[in-house]
Amino acid sequence: MSVSFDAETLWLIGGAVALLTIASLVGWWLQWREDRRAGGGVGSGQGTRAAVIANLNARIRAWWVMIAIFVAALATGGIGSVVLFALLSFVALRELITLTPTRRGDHRTLFWAFFVFIPGQYLFVATGYYGMFAIFIPVYAYLFIPLRSALAGDTRDFLARTAKIQWGLMLAVYCVSHAPALLMLQIPGYAHQGAKLLLFLVVVVQLSDVLQYVFGKTLGRRPVAPTVSPNKTVEGTLYGIGTASLVGAGLWWITPFSPAGALAVALAITCAGFAGGLVMSAIKRDLGVKDFGSLIEGHGGVLDRIDSLCFAAPLYFHIVRFFYT
Repeated sequence: MSVSFDAETLWLIGGAVALLTIASLVGWWLQWREDRRAGGGVGSGQGTRAAVIANLNARIRAWWVMIAIFVAALATGGIGSVVLFALLSFVALRELITLTPTRRGDHRTLFWAFFVFIPGQYLFVATGYYGMFAIFIPVYAYLFIPLRSALAGDTRDFLARTAKIQWGLMLAVYCVSHAPALLMLQIPGYAHQGAKLLLFLVVVVQLSDVLQYVFGKTLGRRPVAPTVSPNKTVEGTLYGIGTASLVGAGLWWITPFSPAGALAVALAITCAGFAGGLVMSAIKRDLGVKDFGSLIEGHGGVLDRIDSLCFAAPLYFHIVRFFYT
């Protein structure tokens, strides 16, 4: 599972750094202008505007850190990416489990979830063992978890407790592990270039999230699901997904896709990313929390940041594997 930093990869990373630099300058200018306006007296809507600008700048700072970590992981080769996503899965699962009620009878089951199933899943990714990677959690972990909990003898809310652990493993571990698994794919004429497939996924899906936020704040009028995610609007969703899909089509040259194929793939994963974000918002509303955690300034927890990848990564992996390998 080796990766190479060729000219195309470096151009893509350089482009991301350039965009972040521009975003940082815009954020600094907006903050400077807001500070000057505040110095001249409190105007209508100033509090809301200041909060939006502060949130935007926090997100930009967090993105600098995340981009640096992601590039460092790629620079170590495939194993660095596997370790990075394994750590993300560990933290994301911990955030989810922390917010859901557990009982003493769940402790040993959770030990297996964190210290057996997460390492095992990513070991299969690292070794390229697709057969076990594809079924380890959906079959073996799925069947083992209720058995281990039943042996603990605690039957109170058994079904709900067991389902939460199973759901957490599927969402935070199995689905997320499909991102680094892209590096195991053997595509004719595309050897050792899996890093670009991974970059395409992350750039397009995360850009879609950002653009949906920006368009929603500037042009949004009609909420998609007001009781689930009041900030998601029809206009923000359509413009964000559409623009990110066009960017994906423009990045066809780093992938094995044609321009039309890149557009179709980008549209599929941005729609899946939207679905992931909406589902995770529903879970947060059910749990009565705004964010899954507070590890990342401006983004909440790790699961808040990778919610779209949870749905997009498996779809993207299997599209590439079915049509291009």
